[in-house]
Amino acid sequence: MAITFNPDEVFEMAIEIERRGAMFYRKAAENSRDAKVVEMFLGLAEMEKGHEKTFAEMRKELSAAEREGNVFDPDNEAAYYLQSLAASHGWEGKSGRMVEFTGYENPEQVYKAAIEAEKQSINFYVGLKELVISPAAKDRVQTIIREEMAHLVSLTKALKALGGQG
Repeated sequence: MAITFNPDEVFEMAIEIERRGAMFYRKAAENSRDAKVVEMFLGLAEMEKGHEKTFAEMRKELSAAEREGNVFDPDNEAAYYLQSLAASHGWEGKSGRMVEFTGYENPEQVYKAAIEAEKQSINFYVGLKELVISPAAKDRVQTIIREEMAHLVSLTKALKALGGQG
């Protein structure tokens, strides 16, 4: 049985990833006692909120035909790719440890969870970029990929500064 996504569903997934990412970073900030760490996580939460708005705008720009039609993916490769990510990582952010903190996590644990979340987002957006048709939409997704990669770098540097390994 073929797995298909239409662009509307793909953007819905992207919006939810960003919403959960912002929630994750706000919760991480709440559970941190270090002012610099709090500032970094709140900044990341705002960036994720901006990404959510970008994807919402892209979703609004879809024509009626694009909303209903399945993406052109004759071999179902992109659809399987996104389905794999959704199934294994929970595109809705259902991966509990990513958003549910007990308050007892140390900064290293939080950074590692954030790094994994960023990696998953990047992987999803690489697949998403293959599904969008217009060059302008591809450019917007690529911009978000670069920003997510910058988040990954920032988090990895912060983890290394703690003496952890990213």
